[in-house]
Amino acid sequence: MGILDGKVALVTGAGRGIGREHALMMASEGAKVVVNDLGGDTSGAGADTTPAQEVVAEIEAMGGEAVVNGGNVAKFDEAGAMIQQAVDTFGDINIVVNNAGILRDRMLFSMSEDDWDAVIAVHLKGTYAPSHHAAKYWREKAKAGEDVYGRIINTASPSGIYGNVGQTNYGAAKAGIASFSVIAAQELVKYGVTVNCLAPTAWSRMTADLMGGDAAPEGLAEKISPRWIAVITTWLASPEAHNVTGRVFDIRGDQLGIAEGWHLGPVATQTDDPGDLGPVVAELMSKARLNANMGGVDHEGPGFPGRSI
Repeated sequence: MGILDGKVALVTGAGRGIGREHALMMASEGAKVVVNDLGGDTSGAGADTTPAQEVVAEIEAMGGEAVVNGGNVAKFDEAGAMIQQAVDTFGDINIVVNNAGILRDRMLFSMSEDDWDAVIAVHLKGTYAPSHHAAKYWREKAKAGEDVYGRIINTASPSGIYGNVGQTNYGAAKAGIASFSVIAAQELVKYGVTVNCLAPTAWSRMTADLMGGDAAPEGLAEKISPRWIAVITTWLASPEAHNVTGRVFDIRGDQLGIAEGWHLGPVATQTDDPGDLGPVVAELMSKARLNANMGGVDHEGPGFPGRSI
């Protein structure tokens, strides 16, 4: 008996990396899994269901149940078909893990419209669309007087909640996912559905080059293995996590934290003349906490403006 025994999960982008680990660990804990993966490259080009098929084969080899889905999460109807496939195949949908993503890193002045649109579509719409269809399904069940077991687990990034140079498109999408999660948690709590969010740091084909590739410190890939991300994800999908919702979890190897969102800091009274506002803003800046760096702590040092404007 695993902690997800009898539950049905959809994991998007589950052919490789973090998504693969989600699918395998959930299956090992008893979940039946719809393994979604379009099978494109890291920029979103191409399609190949082979990686998803390989994950399904691994799950079946361990005695679990899984099916392949090659749909595009950014296509509204295809996202709906993923939820329906889970219901048609396994009789229900209980867990949605929105993990699919691509990278098209560019500095703002070099970023094309397509670079922006593609990343926003896969990450942000690709989180909304499966979540929408699942939420609609759960709401209809609740209105019919049926028991609802619902978990949505989304994937943000330190780039989105803290910020990272060269990733205005990716960071904007991931920040949007974090906010989406907080709000969706408020909307769905009355149906017994939890919504949480991950901000993972993990070694994968999308991040390996950013972390130094072959020149990375020895043991780094294992230290921040994607498997660590699956541990908290699987727990959040379990019955024990019924009262945990609207949170963003920062995961770095075996270190697990909660990222605390925007809060109002120092406040002052404005003058009605913009020419006199400088001293007011200077005082606010002197009191305000610095923005976080990619480590999630106050960002100080060369190249960052600190308290000046």
